[in-house]
Amino acid sequence: MDLIKDIMYSYGITPLPEKPVEAMAYVPFQPNGAESYTAVRGFEAGTMYPALDKPWYGSKCRGEKW
Repeated sequence: MDLIKDIMYSYGITPLPEKPVEAMAYVPFQPNGAESYTAVRGFEAGTMYPALDKPWYGSKCRGEKW
């Protein structure tokens, strides 16, 4: 993993933009060999990578009841 990061940075590639813009979606680069879900779990989660699995809980985020 560190080797991949070293190679990325040597070419000037960063996981996220240097100056991110508000309200823009950015997906971090997932290197080869990154931890991944099974196909079924990935389909359910909408991503194959646990690091990108960020479920939305709606009003639960503020502690309110549905």
